[in-house]
Amino acid sequence: MSEIDQLMAVMGTAFDPHWREAWTRSQVESSLTLPHTYALLMDEEQQPLEGDAKAAGFILARRAPGEEELLLVGVRPEFRQRGIGKALIEWFFRTARANGADQVFLEMRDNNPAASLYSSCGFEPIGRRRAYYRTADGESLDAITFGRKL
Repeated sequence: MSEIDQLMAVMGTAFDPHWREAWTRSQVESSLTLPHTYALLMDEEQQPLEGDAKAAGFILARRAPGEEELLLVGVRPEFRQRGIGKALIEWFFRTARANGADQVFLEMRDNNPAASLYSSCGFEPIGRRRAYYRTADGESLDAITFGRKL
């Protein structure tokens, strides 16, 4: 199974369809063709994905001079509450530092249950976009931007 297949398998289970946050395969493939966008995939043992292992989680990120943005974090529901999300974020921090970043950012919807994970990893709220996220039935929520110095 290819890296994209593995990532999409996690994507298909990790996001609540109500919020329409999951990316399509085309969106993922297009973003990964850009030179500064990358994916990190991890198995259930919190190791980089290798061989025939099944992906338990992933991160999509992109870099710019001096900073990196965490675009998506996804963990299969059956592997949640096992430290995989935190391990992915710590791997992202190491990768960002190795790429020369001194700060990282992410954006999430206001009621995202991952907020406690991000806070535990040192992210702090730095901004808000009013009514940024919308569902198919017209519900909307603010987006919160988080930042962290490395």
